[in-house]
Amino acid sequence: MKHSSTLFLKIAVFIIGTPVLALCIFCLPGIAARGAAAHPETAFLQYPFLISAYITVTPFFVALYQTLKFLSYIDQNKAFSELSVRALKYIKYCVMVISILIVVGMISGVILIAGKGEDITGFISLGLMPIFASMVIAVFAAVLQRLLKDAIDIKLDNDLMI
Repeated sequence: MKHSSTLFLKIAVFIIGTPVLALCIFCLPGIAARGAAAHPETAFLQYPFLISAYITVTPFFVALYQTLKFLSYIDQNKAFSELSVRALKYIKYCVMVISILIVVGMISGVILIAGKGEDITGFISLGLMPIFASMVIAVFAAVLQRLLKDAIDIKLDNDLMI
């Protein structure tokens, strides 16, 4: 496989990760402060919001790192190795953790919003989009992991026959 295709994917991973990192460092504290100033009755949730946002973004960056490792294994012709399977397994677990954390955040938000008698449909629909995207990525990683594991097993069987 040409290194240009994996280089393109590595650049895409950096392009995905850089704005998220900038958002976490520069924008998220301001958003939380503005929300606390605009709604003093929920100002006590400013720091729990920030902590939960940073906890949620941590598996995202772990998954991006594992993706870079997986692409490096492809460059080194180690695509059909246990290292690649392990990287895909970590990506799958990270994405599942992200989905679970979003669901927990949605449940707590629904409880908070519904307690005030507000409409929660917009909140729920916004929360379902990243959950759906995360689950698609998790299923794709699981399928790719299984195919890679099967290919490694077939390769080992063929090596033992010769």
